[in-house]
Amino acid sequence: MNPVSIRLLGQQLICPQFSAPHEVVSWMGAMQGQEYKMMRWAVAMRTKKPSFKEFQADFDAGRIVRTHLLRTTWQLVAAEDYAWMLSLCRAKALSGLRGWMHTNGIDIPLSEEEKVSAIFAETAVGRSDILKEDFQEALLRRNIRMDEHRLSYHIRLAELSGLLCSGILHPSKRTLALVSERIPQGSLPDREEALSMLARKYFRSHSPATLEDFVWWSGLNIGDCRRAINDLGGELNQERWKGQTFYIYADCRIRGFRSGRVHLLPAYDEYLIGYKSRHISLHPDHRLRAHDNSGTFWNVILQDGEVIGNWSLAGGKVSVDIFHQEVRLNATSLQEEIDRYTTFLKR
Repeated sequence: MNPVSIRLLGQQLICPQFSAPHEVVSWMGAMQGQEYKMMRWAVAMRTKKPSFKEFQADFDAGRIVRTHLLRTTWQLVAAEDYAWMLSLCRAKALSGLRGWMHTNGIDIPLSEEEKVSAIFAETAVGRSDILKEDFQEALLRRNIRMDEHRLSYHIRLAELSGLLCSGILHPSKRTLALVSERIPQGSLPDREEALSMLARKYFRSHSPATLEDFVWWSGLNIGDCRRAINDLGGELNQERWKGQTFYIYADCRIRGFRSGRVHLLPAYDEYLIGYKSRHISLHPDHRLRAHDNSGTFWNVILQDGEVIGNWSLAGGKVSVDIFHQEVRLNATSLQEEIDRYTTFLKR
């Protein structure tokens, strides 16, 4: 088994199968959307021809939704997956959110939550470009004053209740809209079916991965995750590799790996954050160059699926810092990737 090449193929980082950004998000199941600007490249780089305009079109049309779901963090999901994923993840996400609120000394009683949510709903009717400031002004008109921290928690609660989700793409700020006006409503699968659907999306795009990886990514209980894996049956194969049991989606691609390929990977990308253990692609000696102990991730450079450096953008120019000195850099592939990214930005 070559886990690196299988992951690169499954994650659409080499030989991408899709043209539309929405198709990529649907394939991946849920993509970390922490960085508002970098999430665009995270999706587009997995398409056959990265296009900012196509990403914006899918986002503005509501085919791609940004909200808080797995692990109580930012996720991009396809519109058709939003409702069942929220139903499946809501309880754990709410528990995590209230834990953070307690740690920060914030208590929001149900009566306050319902009152503020009603104001949110009234303010957002007919709009897909609501900003946090709009909500703050609406609250002030009703003599309700709260700091930004408390307001942010109210917005998260409204997201997890199924009231609010992302609106249209703004150059630098997130916008919000009513779920009822943006996402078509349909019947929901039962919990067991939803668990299987989530596991299928994860393993087909993230294989090979362990049970612990799936637990980490989904934020669900280990019992639920183990049951979901078992329910997939023959869709998954097991393989032992370096003392660990990995699950590999039976129909995953294993051919197409091109040696020497370089990628400019954005911060919080699924290629790293989608696994609990990242040693397959990230040498332990370089771990702190990719992320810190608090969960902050940075832009990294991959070569042959291994993290070898960092990159940044300033003034429209890409700067690189190669820290993995044992690797012979493919300068041609690096320049091709820089050109691909800068072309994406210009479009």
